[in-house]
Amino acid sequence: MDKQRLKQAEQLFSGFSKLNLEQRLQRLLELGALLPEDVHFLKSGCSMDISLAEKFIENVIGYFQMPIGVATNFVIDGKPYAIPMAVEETSIVAAASKTARWVREHGSIRTYSEGSSIIGQIQLANVKDYHKFSEVISAHSDSLMDQANKKVAAGLVARGGGVTGLQVRKVPRGDGDNMAVVHVLLDPCDAMGANIVNQVCEFLKEPIEELTGQKVTMCILSNLVDTKLTCAEVVMNNINPDLALKIKEASLFSLQDPYRAATNNKGVLNGIDPILISTGNDWRAVEAGIHSFAASEGQYKSVTEWTYDGETLKGLFRAPLVVGVVGGVTKLHPMAQMSLQMLGVKSAEELSRVCAAVGLVQNLGALRALTTEGIIEGHMKLHIKNLTLGAGAKEKEAVILQEKLEEILKKTKRISLAQAKEILEEIRRRTFSG
Repeated sequence: MDKQRLKQAEQLFSGFSKLNLEQRLQRLLELGALLPEDVHFLKSGCSMDISLAEKFIENVIGYFQMPIGVATNFVIDGKPYAIPMAVEETSIVAAASKTARWVREHGSIRTYSEGSSIIGQIQLANVKDYHKFSEVISAHSDSLMDQANKKVAAGLVARGGGVTGLQVRKVPRGDGDNMAVVHVLLDPCDAMGANIVNQVCEFLKEPIEELTGQKVTMCILSNLVDTKLTCAEVVMNNINPDLALKIKEASLFSLQDPYRAATNNKGVLNGIDPILISTGNDWRAVEAGIHSFAASEGQYKSVTEWTYDGETLKGLFRAPLVVGVVGGVTKLHPMAQMSLQMLGVKSAEELSRVCAAVGLVQNLGALRALTTEGIIEGHMKLHIKNLTLGAGAKEKEAVILQEKLEEILKKTKRISLAQAKEILEEIRRRTFSG
């Protein structure tokens, strides 16, 4: 990557959180992350015609808008990124940006993929002779794949994808008998692939029944895509050894204890979900895949791991993260299109790797906070603005109220909406009496 481009991105992201809206938009224009028409769209309130919503879901009554922000300071595989994040939770964007700067200053982020095929499942609920069934499918697998690729997935094949394999699995029913499941492996190229893999499975239903004499029960994709994993690695040097050891121990906790793992993985998804939402991807499918993968060895555990050898802190994210950059909402929704343009990703694989990197960095930021200042102080400091709004403070009152709440937080490590309302009443009494 051009060093001048990296230097420009570093300069444009410097002090980004302290800029006003106009200045942020101008910086993103200079970076090339936004176009002038995008700025106009954002300033206009991102209003969209209700007829577009009618194309997405049923019984439409309007839109639900979420704030969209930009995580800064990310350099992934040597390339600077402006990361769009659609999210309502306080501190996520700030934590991602702050931690990315820490990583940029002391290390690097590398990403890669393992495998390229998603999975479709063809279930036969009760197979008396599983061995015979498996032999028949194996003997005819090339023919079945060829039929599917020619008659259903020809467009994918032309782009370098399509059906790549068939696998047969025996799944005990629990009543002494077995069901058979045929896994259809398919490379979806730059699509998420849900629709096409379902179509392929439905197409293969009839030929499988004819070949085996067995009845297919159902056909459906699987969100546990352990044949297509996305990996991200963070390597950091010259950091405080005590802090590195604390992060390592916190990581071990999440690998060994499912109660901690659940919260750890939610924190990882704090970085991933906002990108998926902003780009119009199915975040529920990604979450299902990550959570099921986390439990695939018999105990739910973290999808990240941090190690420290006395010199280098290393982090690894490894899980299924299947996304798309073509088709569906990604092509129809103007915010999704703007977000993909902002990211500048060239493929679905690149988008999945960016998501993995942000998830891992978000995890690092959470572990750093938990093992130093604690999660409350940093999170609640950013939450003060929400409390100020909730208390009903007007513009001039808000500045004084925020200062008072920050003082209380520093002393007691906790603040509440009730406290904000009490302080606001006191401010108004003093103003009135004065």
